[in-house]
Amino acid sequence: MDFRRIDNLPPYVFAEVNQRKLEARRAGVDVVDLGFGNPDIPSPAGVVNKLVEAAQQSKNHRYSASRGIPNLRKAVADRYLRAYGVELDPDTEVINTIGAKEGLSHLMWTLVQPGDVALVPEPSYPIHIYAPVLAGAEVRRVHLSTDTDFFERLTAAFRTSWPKPRVIVTSFPHNPTTVSVDLDFFKRLVDFAHRNEVALVHDFAYADIAFDGYQPPSLLQVDGAKDVAVELYTLSKSHSMAGWRVGFVVGNTEMVGALGQLKSYLDYGTFQPIQIASIIALNEFDAYIGEVVDEYKIRRDTLIDGLASAGWVVAAPDATMFVWAKIPESHAHMGSLAFTLDLLDNAAVAVSPGVGFGPSGDTHVRFALVENAMRIGQAVRSIRRYLATDPTR
Repeated sequence: MDFRRIDNLPPYVFAEVNQRKLEARRAGVDVVDLGFGNPDIPSPAGVVNKLVEAAQQSKNHRYSASRGIPNLRKAVADRYLRAYGVELDPDTEVINTIGAKEGLSHLMWTLVQPGDVALVPEPSYPIHIYAPVLAGAEVRRVHLSTDTDFFERLTAAFRTSWPKPRVIVTSFPHNPTTVSVDLDFFKRLVDFAHRNEVALVHDFAYADIAFDGYQPPSLLQVDGAKDVAVELYTLSKSHSMAGWRVGFVVGNTEMVGALGQLKSYLDYGTFQPIQIASIIALNEFDAYIGEVVDEYKIRRDTLIDGLASAGWVVAAPDATMFVWAKIPESHAHMGSLAFTLDLLDNAAVAVSPGVGFGPSGDTHVRFALVENAMRIGQAVRSIRRYLATDPTR
């Protein structure tokens, strides 16, 4: 039987790594898992307590609002005003989504259809590529790296595409490459979108996870951005609430409204106690974000310093909960999937193969900072021993 859209999806490259990891653990191997970006830092206790309190009230067990309850949308607008100086109308410029992935996927249903084109950076978090694909559009991939002017590459790809792209998807700070941008990049991008009548969709998942004084800008800080753009914001990383599935699409009124109209047919919103607790997270736990960032910085530095001591020199990212590491020259011939599996088999360390984020990522692997510093120290000691062995064995 044909399954239409899902038959167009490629094999999930991470599945092989996950299966090998499962087999190793069943055999009693202590695998340090730095592969899946699944935050292990607990959600704020006060937010959890509010969830329990709200869940004990039977009135909150009924259907909720697919757009998000009013006070939740207001809390997001207040957060944007505090953090970025951006004013948002909670009624027309904010919508709650069941995580950023759901928001992006359904947003693409409203923006593109078969015959349309979307521009997406590569390497890429897979949903950035496959959300437009699942909506029937063609995706033109634009290589993203730290050694080229991505804006020039992106606009050149737009000019040479036919038909002209309807949507440009971006995400900074970027997963998996950890590339970050300044506000001037967004100013140029918004100006380009105005001149070329193209919609901008910016995934701001790592808005709050930044180090060493770097402050990731919001696309919506640019004058005129709301005329052409929406941004996705989430509590998954900033408040370590990944499993709660609380995301938002904010910005352009027409795009937010279109998503709201679609969602009214598809869902009744996130479980209301989760929405209520999320209001508390947004209104009362800005300081908790700093605690989360401090923990990720300790882990980042432990990993970077440990890899350097093993002869694997990697630049420290200034944002995200990841490290994007070029495979050591001695092992580069293996490619990212074979290297990842070999590292798992012989060092008991799991990472993500770069090829899983697109062919251009095959020279790299991604470390997720989802184990504590002690465990990361254990991982780098194993990696040091692994790299000291003969790669041709």
